[in-house]
Amino acid sequence: MLKLHDLYFKPFISEQEIHAAVEKMVQEIATDLDDEMPVFVGILNGSFMFVSDFVKKYPKPCEVTFIKLASYEGVKSTEDIQRLIGLTQDLTGRTVVILEDIIDSGKTLEEVHRIFKNENVKELIIATLFYKPEAYDKDFKLHYVGIEIPNKFIVGYGLDYDGLGRDLPDVYQLKTTQHMTNLVLFGPPGAGKGTQANFLKEKYDLVHISTGDVFRFNIKNETALGMLAKSYMDKGELVPDQVTIDMLNKEVEKNTDAKGFIFDGFPRTNAQAKALDELMDSKDSQINAMVALEVDDEVLVNRLLERGKTSGRPDDADESIIRNRIKEYYAKTAILKDYYAAQNKYYGVNGVGSIEEITERLSQVIDKL
Repeated sequence: MLKLHDLYFKPFISEQEIHAAVEKMVQEIATDLDDEMPVFVGILNGSFMFVSDFVKKYPKPCEVTFIKLASYEGVKSTEDIQRLIGLTQDLTGRTVVILEDIIDSGKTLEEVHRIFKNENVKELIIATLFYKPEAYDKDFKLHYVGIEIPNKFIVGYGLDYDGLGRDLPDVYQLKTTQHMTNLVLFGPPGAGKGTQANFLKEKYDLVHISTGDVFRFNIKNETALGMLAKSYMDKGELVPDQVTIDMLNKEVEKNTDAKGFIFDGFPRTNAQAKALDELMDSKDSQINAMVALEVDDEVLVNRLLERGKTSGRPDDADESIIRNRIKEYYAKTAILKDYYAAQNKYYGVNGVGSIEEITERLSQVIDKL
């Protein structure tokens, strides 16, 4: 994740992908122009990297010049196009290839055509590295396109956000959902996970998504997903991960303005963790941390036996069942611990002490994310 000024950007197009697109454009244009010596015209400021890499790869003699136009304020393309640096050479009878870094609305391209209307060039060819077909509303032909992209703001490889980002070799895309705090909360039976989830959601204004609660809601209300899940459960089969992910997706979509989410009870496997990552990425967000409450086994057993005296839950009253539940927890969590640790997102927190003390320890982790 990248922060420029007040906005966050996520990796979008790698340096390798960019160079492959440039190489392809070079080969296509060189083949089509054959032995003709073109004049390549870069549109400043954004195209300087593209033009530099392009002409270095171009296998035949060529000329290079630049014009400077301005059409962006912040992250929006404006209607006001200003020509800051114009042409300084005679292009009469020459084949001119415009090397543009990006074409979105086409306003800049409209000004380019106006500039060259009276230059008596032999042919005006438009080549753009990036192209946003959803935003383009002009009729000018684009002869060569490197990479088509969605209509979202990007930075890097010559493109900037208020002066920053031009130097980046990769391209980053603006996150439509800005900074969120998304946690996967884990804890063995009796660790007080539910209690802490309630405190954390209030303190950080997060939405607590308990997989168990989500399942019960969907089944009780006989939603399509709930009935589908129930059909598996009635046969004693595991509910497919995709059904669970679809339920979680519905919960996330209900809370599009949330400052973040606490996921409780999901994921339980690597495949589920990857699916959750993909879900959050589709929302222009990500899991920031897996936070696991760590409590000694004997403390857990005593807590649950004590809870069993009043909870009425038979699984809290049988020590052998309790120890087996704890054993299963560690078996599942160990796998996920490795998954999130590989992303530097695993945080173990001491779960012994008063509720306030444990909340404070969790807060110290979250405040640093």
